[in-house]
Amino acid sequence: MSIAQFTALDTDSPVAQQTNANVSANPQDANSASSLQNEFITLMVAQIQNQDPLNPLDGTEYVSQLAQFSQVQSTENMSTLMQNSMVLLDNMQVLSTASLVGQTVYVSSNEVELADGAQKGRIELAHSSSQVNVVVEDEFGQKTKVPLGAHPAGDVDFTINPEELGLKPGKYSISVEVQDGQAQPNLLLAGEVQQVRIPSTGGAAMVNVAGVGNVPFYEISQFGA
Repeated sequence: MSIAQFTALDTDSPVAQQTNANVSANPQDANSASSLQNEFITLMVAQIQNQDPLNPLDGTEYVSQLAQFSQVQSTENMSTLMQNSMVLLDNMQVLSTASLVGQTVYVSSNEVELADGAQKGRIELAHSSSQVNVVVEDEFGQKTKVPLGAHPAGDVDFTINPEELGLKPGKYSISVEVQDGQAQPNLLLAGEVQQVRIPSTGGAAMVNVAGVGNVPFYEISQFGA
């Protein structure tokens, strides 16, 4: 009776075939940490089964490589969780901005388009000033002053009435005059949110504020009148 010839190559052949079958079945996961770890374990088992009994392999290196695969897999899982969190935050932003339609907000801006109605705003004074003026300038450089008098440090509300000031509908720039030596204070313009648009390329939601125009969601300084 003859005995069939047996070599280590005969044993390795099915393992390679099985590995290739797994990769072809899931080509998109072939480079994932989990797939590479399974392939490594399969090859490690085949090598241990066919090792020389008189010269066994050192298992320390295998344990070290398995630990590295586990670290890579943990990093991939963390990256997936972060991506899911970003999607959740984007969805929450969409819901929150959609509810702003019809509400009044304050935006940091010095450009406004005046129509028939009055334009409200707010000046944030860092220091008290003996005189505060709102200067409205049209596209041709014509300036109109709105005196507000003396004010202590804090918020100063103002209203620009185009009809009373004889201002025609159009685009204007607004600035603030304070006493000499003081820096230009922050200027906020109020307007009703008419539309919220989510960019198709991603990023912050754009809010259309009446009289102010389109501004990013994060530039809104105050919600509500």
